[in-house]
Amino acid sequence: MYRLYHIRNFADSVVRLQDNKIKHLLNASLFSQVVAVAARGLERAQEFAKKHNIPKAYGNYEELANDPAIDVVYVHPCHFPACLLYMNARKNLLCEKPFSTNSGELIASARKNNVFLMEAMWTRFFPASREISRILSQGELGEVKVARAEFGVPSMHVPRSVEKELGGGALMNIGVYCVQFALMVFDGERPETIQASGFCLDSGVDEAMVVTLTFSRNRIAVCICSVAAQLPNEAVIVGTKGSIKIPANMWCPTALVVNGKEEEYPLPQPSLPLNFVNSTGLRYEAEEVRQCLLKGLKESSRMSLSDSALLMEIMDEARRQVGVLYSQDIQ
Repeated sequence: MYRLYHIRNFADSVVRLQDNKIKHLLNASLFSQVVAVAARGLERAQEFAKKHNIPKAYGNYEELANDPAIDVVYVHPCHFPACLLYMNARKNLLCEKPFSTNSGELIASARKNNVFLMEAMWTRFFPASREISRILSQGELGEVKVARAEFGVPSMHVPRSVEKELGGGALMNIGVYCVQFALMVFDGERPETIQASGFCLDSGVDEAMVVTLTFSRNRIAVCICSVAAQLPNEAVIVGTKGSIKIPANMWCPTALVVNGKEEEYPLPQPSLPLNFVNSTGLRYEAEEVRQCLLKGLKESSRMSLSDSALLMEIMDEARRQVGVLYSQDIQ
């Protein structure tokens, strides 16, 4: 069975795509195969490979990039030099969100090397998220006027949440889910205004932030995130003819309440213990990559490169207003 592992301690896992001749199975991603893992130390890579029955382990990224059997590389988290290395080696890439502040260069490299690139915004590929898009596209809510999303979990003890050199901060780590939700609801439209306010920690990253986006025709989105407070972690979409509530956890949804009626979208049961809630939902973004490659596409229409570029542009401006500055921002 194919699994896409959510890895914090290893930078990348690799997927090799195989032809699917059995079309009737519900989960086509069963026919993808993880064939290698790379880390910055061979012992760590071998330990992970042994645990998950992965055939190859590499102690550096260059060896993996030079492996001709590799079709797709999954990089977690976004490690800019590694991403460029793989794309320059003509490897298709699934890059964990959020794209770095060098997103423009990542996209340019993908196009230069004629390879597939997608930001791993797994939320967008959940069945519940696809149902949201269907409802909106068919106008069942009328004209959407307000969208709101919140994500807050106490994680001040987690280095990646609070340390600037690790890309810490509420917005970059969890607020990205809220901003992408707003852009999904408003179909990738560029907001007319971006207003952000928040508080920064002594480390220079944001503890909490509120980002308000206004769109044409008097439409608005409010995004709230915090690494210090437990929020309800819900989202809501309100239109002139109805509403959708996305209960917790809005970034990996398994239920929708449409005009007061709840519908569930259960996920497959895990075969191994999970590190994060609803992690079996990672299979949906993996299947999106597979389907795109089988069709010869270089990007996903559901999470396009223009979507990723706009998302990072909004977050860059929000950080600027609150005063969060990373080393990559300094030219």
